[in-house]
Amino acid sequence: MDLKKLLSEREFVFLDGAMGTMLQKSGLKTGETPELLNITHPEIIENIHSMYIEAGSDIVYANTFGANRYKLEGSGHTVKELIGAGISCAKNACKKSGREAYAALDIGPIGQLLEPTGSLSFEEAYDIFKEEVLAAEDADLIVIETMTDLYEVKAALLAAKENSDKPVICTMTFEQNGRTFTGCSCSAMALTLEGLGADAIGVNCSLGPTELMPVVEEICRWTTLPVAVKPNAGLPDPNTNLYNVTPEEFAEAAANFSDMGVKILGGCCGTTPEYIKALTEKLSRKHFAERTVNIPAAVCSYANTCVIDQPRIIGERINPTGKKRFKEALKSGDINYILGQAIEQSGAGADILDVNVGLPDIDEKAMMVRTVKALQGVTDLPLQIDSTIPEVIEAALRVYNGKAIVNSVNGEEKSLEAILPIVKKYGAAVVGLALDENGIPKTADKRFAIAEKIMHRAMEMGIPKQDIFIDCLTLTASAEQEGVMETVNALYRVKQELGLKTVLGVSNISFGLPNRELINSNFLQICLSHGLDLPIINPNIPAMTGAVRAYKLLTNIDKNAAEFIAAYNNTAPTPAPKASGELNVSPEGLLFAVQNGLKQDGAAITEKLLETTDPMVIVDDMLIPALDRTGADFESGKIFLPQLILSAGVAQAAFEVIKSKISKEGSSVSKGKVVLATVKGDIHDIGKNIVKVLLENYGYEVIDLGRDVEYQAVADAAMPDDVKLVGLSALMTTTLKSMEETIALLRKVKPEIKIVVGGAVLTPEYAEKIGADFYAKDAKATVDAARQVYGG
Repeated sequence: MDLKKLLSEREFVFLDGAMGTMLQKSGLKTGETPELLNITHPEIIENIHSMYIEAGSDIVYANTFGANRYKLEGSGHTVKELIGAGISCAKNACKKSGREAYAALDIGPIGQLLEPTGSLSFEEAYDIFKEEVLAAEDADLIVIETMTDLYEVKAALLAAKENSDKPVICTMTFEQNGRTFTGCSCSAMALTLEGLGADAIGVNCSLGPTELMPVVEEICRWTTLPVAVKPNAGLPDPNTNLYNVTPEEFAEAAANFSDMGVKILGGCCGTTPEYIKALTEKLSRKHFAERTVNIPAAVCSYANTCVIDQPRIIGERINPTGKKRFKEALKSGDINYILGQAIEQSGAGADILDVNVGLPDIDEKAMMVRTVKALQGVTDLPLQIDSTIPEVIEAALRVYNGKAIVNSVNGEEKSLEAILPIVKKYGAAVVGLALDENGIPKTADKRFAIAEKIMHRAMEMGIPKQDIFIDCLTLTASAEQEGVMETVNALYRVKQELGLKTVLGVSNISFGLPNRELINSNFLQICLSHGLDLPIINPNIPAMTGAVRAYKLLTNIDKNAAEFIAAYNNTAPTPAPKASGELNVSPEGLLFAVQNGLKQDGAAITEKLLETTDPMVIVDDMLIPALDRTGADFESGKIFLPQLILSAGVAQAAFEVIKSKISKEGSSVSKGKVVLATVKGDIHDIGKNIVKVLLENYGYEVIDLGRDVEYQAVADAAMPDDVKLVGLSALMTTTLKSMEETIALLRKVKPEIKIVVGGAVLTPEYAEKIGADFYAKDAKATVDAARQVYGG
């Protein structure tokens, strides 16, 4: 299938509506695996596809959303069988329709959290998606949808691109705050997925068309790709299981997307062929509005986009060059020391972190992958991958959750041929060094010529101009004093004549001279005034960070001196805490470990504190307040789910140390027992699993009954006298009845039991109606309920 041709031929391309909604109308029972119908009742699936095509859908999604090995475990069928049958149903409907229509492999989330917040590795996720892609050889295209984790989308997109030549549409699920459940922003999604080669990107599910307007508007600002939008039919009513937006209202609202430049439209939860028909009829009277998009130079992690529209600091400390302690950490595998360097630089004002783990005595590729994965767990700053080895660069880019910078390529032919294809494949930005096989030229003119060569070669490779940064290279003033201004002049010309962003490692200027800090800070200011965008410096040195902040203030970049005042607050700057590698055995040290996701440090500090401190004092006066502070940051939007879970993981490690000590003394640390279950008929358990982690880390003993749990099993687990709280989860409107019935049984067998409920389709009003004591909008709210029930 040629998606570009289809898009060029049609004013709009229409997708289908909800499969689940139609299956429920066709009699799908609660708890049944929808994909099994591809084999047991293919006529039902084919008929649904036919209805959508008749309503105007150009592309129908095969009934394969949950057809991965994890979700199909115990189904009696293989991924290949169910996906093959699902694609066949969709293709048959397309052929019989008598019009041009296409069948898409529909890939949904695996159903497990990926590292670092979960146990599923990136490589395992890739293999799961690869199996799905290979099973869909007859599909016309691939759709990756309803994703909340950018890392999971990346694994799926790589699996699709590396194992097929089909077009790929990627859509994620955003909340009204413009972020996904895991904190991914619209800009991070767009920058990352366009760079990885997606053919179209967008949003589906979660919200109705009106509520999605700001999200779609933001996505359109950040991509040159066609944008796809599949809203829900508003919000579900838990009482009636119906959505609150009619087909006409849906079409009226969704038609506004065309004015934003959206080309691909359809419907998600609650929509039916009537909705698609109303949409196609409404848009038949409209014309597609072409978008003019100018994507700025920017890099990102999953949650933090750094736009290079002003000087941005690249922290240089994750690098063994000239650092004895860092070399020791690399040799011994002391990842916590490296993480400490990242946290320290982040607190000191770095915007991006350079990552170099090159050392002759270690496996650089393995160490780079380990370091990148670990760093993603403690910082949301974008990373710059710093290596001279192509295999190391590719391995790092592959596991990086976002759009990174590659440092570096140079003007040598072998470097250009080895590095640029990797940069292009993974959608990274790249630093071009102004040197070639003859070394670093003495003159600005020759360095400029190399920079121009790199730019042209990169653009010929398909790397956007805004993703090419040039490093004109700093020579030491002590050895080549006349070369200092050659560097500055080359930098100025690259910025002015080529229009590229510039990078420079600053501290090399003062090597071999006294009072290096004075030289470095003055050289930095000269370079900033000549167009330096990305100084690579040690942000822990106040004079260096201060020079950047002062420059931005004096050049009116820092409006109203807001950043400068926030940094210094009318006082002398406070040096950042040193990442010495030594444990801070104190309540403050434990708080720092919890807040920054340092699991090993948290456990080690707890073990030391137990030598002099009562275990329950550590729990009540240190761990719980630390978790409370993290929880408050989560609720205020300062941090997102991954950071919350990682902080909880540190507390869990600390609790395990405490439990071990207390058990030897014959005591218990449990604050109370909580029974958790995903209700009968519902197989979604990610939310429940997150609740479990958080409860355990607050000291509660969790009895996890799993998913699709019978009413009686919940009642039996709740019967012991020491169980005072039951938590129930449901993600689908069709399983809310199961939640209600479970609560009714609990009230009958144990009237005094307290019940907390949660799930995407629940509302506080419905929770109250079905007899729950607490409604939990998130995992932290469940902990609050437990504290009310058990006290403290």
